[in-house]
Amino acid sequence: MQRLAALATCAFLALSGATARADTNKPADTPLALMPYTPGLDPSAMNRDANPCTDFYEYACGGWVRRNPIPEDQSRWDVYRKLHADSQRFQWGILTDLAKPDDAHTPLQRKLGDYFAACMDERRVASQGIRPIEPALARIAAFNDRRNLPALLAELQRDTPDANLFFGFGSAQDFSDATRVIAILDAGGLGLPDRDYYINNDKRSKILRTRYAEHIARTFVLLGDDEAHAREQAAIVLAMETELAWATLSRVEQRDPYKLFHKMNAAALAKLTQDFNWQPFLAAYGLQTLDTFNVTEPAFFKRFDLLAARATLADIRNYLRWQVAHSNSPYLAPAMVDEHFAFFSKTLRGVPKQQPRWKRCVTLTDRQLGEALGQEYVARAFSPEMKAATRHMTTQIEAAMARDLDGLNWMSPATKRHAKEKLAAIANKIGYPDQWRNYDALAISRDDFAGNVARAQRFETERQLGKIGKPVDRGEWGMTPPTINAYYDPQLNDINFPAGILQPPLYDPKMDDAPNYGNTGGTIGHELTHAFDDEGRQFDGRGNLKNWWTQRDAAAFKERAQCLVKQYAKYVVIDDIRINSQLTLGEDIADLGGLILAWSAWKAETANKTLEARDGLTPEQRFFVGNAQWACNSVRPEDARILARTDPHSPGKYRVNGLVSNMPAFAKAFSCKAGDAMVNRRICRIW
Repeated sequence: MQRLAALATCAFLALSGATARADTNKPADTPLALMPYTPGLDPSAMNRDANPCTDFYEYACGGWVRRNPIPEDQSRWDVYRKLHADSQRFQWGILTDLAKPDDAHTPLQRKLGDYFAACMDERRVASQGIRPIEPALARIAAFNDRRNLPALLAELQRDTPDANLFFGFGSAQDFSDATRVIAILDAGGLGLPDRDYYINNDKRSKILRTRYAEHIARTFVLLGDDEAHAREQAAIVLAMETELAWATLSRVEQRDPYKLFHKMNAAALAKLTQDFNWQPFLAAYGLQTLDTFNVTEPAFFKRFDLLAARATLADIRNYLRWQVAHSNSPYLAPAMVDEHFAFFSKTLRGVPKQQPRWKRCVTLTDRQLGEALGQEYVARAFSPEMKAATRHMTTQIEAAMARDLDGLNWMSPATKRHAKEKLAAIANKIGYPDQWRNYDALAISRDDFAGNVARAQRFETERQLGKIGKPVDRGEWGMTPPTINAYYDPQLNDINFPAGILQPPLYDPKMDDAPNYGNTGGTIGHELTHAFDDEGRQFDGRGNLKNWWTQRDAAAFKERAQCLVKQYAKYVVIDDIRINSQLTLGEDIADLGGLILAWSAWKAETANKTLEARDGLTPEQRFFVGNAQWACNSVRPEDARILARTDPHSPGKYRVNGLVSNMPAFAKAFSCKAGDAMVNRRICRIW
C-alpha cells in the first residue's frame, strides 16, 4: 500500500543460518529440522571455460545454471529462491511441530500451530466451497444506493486480504514531516500486474487481456453465474479496470516521490471527489475526524469519482464481486485456487504446476503472523555471533561511504556536509526487531482457516490505521525475520537486514573475507547507497522530502546517473525487449555503489592480513566471484516479460556484468584489457 516504502526496497535474498546443518540429501518435499549448508563461494557453480573478460556472469554462474533447472512450481529459479525453498522447509518443520498438541507450547506457539493446522486442513477448506465469502457477496448484492458505496468499500477493504477495491487506504509517514503518521490514499483497482497491460496495444498485450477476461468470466461461473452473463460482466469489469489504468501513474512516474505527495485536508479531499463522500468511508473505520491525507495520485481519484458516479449499480456490484473473489481465491476451495493459479501463474508467468499446500501455508503464516513465526525462526537459526559479525561489516561499509564522500570531486562542501549528516543518522537494523509485535488481540481457530485469514487481515488493517496521529515507531520493521531480502526506508532512514538474509551462501562464517564482503558486503553497500540514489537522495537525514542539494551538485548527480541509464538501456531482457533503465535506475545505482563500497571496506578490513589464493582464484577474484554468485538464475520467458515491465531491478546477468564492466579493480583482477566486453569504454560511477 505504501509505495514509498517500496521505492528503495531491493531484492537481495538468502537464508538465515543455524549453527548446525541439515542433511541436504533429505527428500525435497519433507520438513527440515535444521538449515542446509551452502558455501559462500561455490567453485562448482562456475564455468571455467568461459572468459571472465567476455562474460563474467557465465564464468561465475554457468555451472549453476546448467545444474539447476527451474522447478515446475516456480516462475524463475535462482540462488535466492533455492535458498528460500530450504528456508520454507525449515519453517515447515517448525510449524509442523507447533501444530501438534503439546501442553508445553506457549499461547503464541499454539496460535501459530493452530493457524498452520487450519491452513493445512485442505479437506475442511474444500468442504466450505465459497461459503467463507458469501457474507461479503451478500453485502454487495444488497448494495442498491450509490450513497452507500463509501461505507461498503470500507467494510470490504477491512476484511479482504490484499484488497484492491478501487483504491488503497492506510497510514504512512508524512513526506514533509517524518515524525508524523498520516492517512494515505493510493491508486488501485487493477487485477493485472501493471497498468500498461491495459493500455498497450501490442499483440501480446491484447492476447493477455482476452485471457484475463476469460479468467474473470470463469470466476463468475464459480460464483454461480451462467456463462453468458459471466462473459458480459467480465467485459464490463475489464472496461472499468482499463479506465482506472489510464488514470494511474506509470511505474517510472511512481519512482518520483514528489509525484506521490499531495497532502490535503478533508475539505480539499471532498472537493477532489465531488460525488464520493469520504465521511461514511472514514466513519466505518472510526476515523471521521481525520483532516490530513496524502492523496498519492489526485488524477486517479478524479477518474475514480467519475467512474463511480457514472457506472450502473449492477456494474459496480459485479466489479466488487470480482475483486472480492479474486482477492480471496487463494484461500478458498480447490476450484477457486486452481482457477486463480491457471491465469496468474500458468498463463501470466508460465508456471506449469501449483505449489504444494505446505509451501502456501508457510508463506501465509509468515505473511499474517510473521513476527510470531520470526521469534521461533530466530531462536533456532540466528546466533548473537552472526549478528555481531554483520554489525561489524555494516560499520566497515559505512566507513567506506564516509571516505567516498570525502573524496568526491563533483560534490560541493555544502552538499557533502548534509550527505555526511544523513549517513551518520542512518539506523542499522539487523536480524529482528528489538520489540516483538503483540498478537494477543488476534483470535485464531484451528478449524476456521478462512476466518483466520479474514481476522488476521482485520487485525493488520486496524494496526496500520491505529498509527495515524501517533508518534512514528522507528523500531518497526517492514519485513519479517525469516524474509530473504533487505531494504532501505528513506523516511525512517534505516537499513534493514532480516535474519533470513544473513547466512550462507550470502554470509558464510566458514568462508574467507573476500566472498563475504563481495556478497553480504555488497548487499549492505547496496542498501546504504539507496539512501543516496536518485530517489533516496531527495530525503534528508530525518526522513523528510527536502532538497538539500545545491543546483550544481544535483545536475552533476543526474549527469552521472544518465551514464547508467544509457548503459543499461542497451541490454536485452528477452525477444526485442530491453531494460527500462529509467525504471531500474535506483537499483542499478545501488548495485554499483554497493560493490564499490564493499570493495573499499574489504580492502580496509584486510589491509594488514596476508591473503591466500583458494580454489584457483586470487583473493581479488574471489571477491568478485563471491559477489556474482548471488545472481545465478534462470527465468521462464513469460515471467521475464512481466519483470521487464514491472521489476525495478535489472536481470541477474546484468546485475553482474553491468557492474564489473565499470570496475577497474575487476579488470586488474582478471587481466582484462581495453576493448574486452567487461571493460566499459566510459566508466560509470556516482558513489
